[in-house]
Amino acid sequence: MRQKLQLSLPTLASVAATRGLLGVGAGLLLSDKLARKRRRRMGFALLGLGIATTIPLALRVMGSR
Repeated sequence: MRQKLQLSLPTLASVAATRGLLGVGAGLLLSDKLARKRRRRMGFALLGLGIATTIPLALRVMGSR
């Protein structure tokens, strides 16, 4: 049987924002809409920020079980 996970609203918003950063960063890296140098710089920055914030957030969510 599955356990229900209860998250506070700020934690849930943090999870959504982190997923958004990862998605936008990956989207920029895959698109051709901006200049290549600018797109790569912004894409890697957002992707890195999303990855860096996912780790502590995942630990917090898994620890709340």
